[in-house]
Amino acid sequence: MKPSIQVLGAGCQNCKRLFEITNEIVEELNIDTKVEYVTDVSKIVEMGIMQSPVLAVNGKPAMIGFIPNKERIKEALTKALD
Repeated sequence: MKPSIQVLGAGCQNCKRLFEITNEIVEELNIDTKVEYVTDVSKIVEMGIMQSPVLAVNGKPAMIGFIPNKERIKEALTKALD
């Protein structure tokens, strides 16, 4: 089963950048999935989170907030996929 990877946010620059970086990482790691970009803020609230952006893997938050560090994002993503 393919993993589900989502970037959830309101459409701000940080959200868009996290989406771009996550796509780069998915490609680098040859992960067979498409990253979904969700701008419906109610989805973030449903997770019980009051901050964005959120990197979610299989419906669970892997990272909250934006850190413009590709290695930290890669670490959060790979840890969540294990």
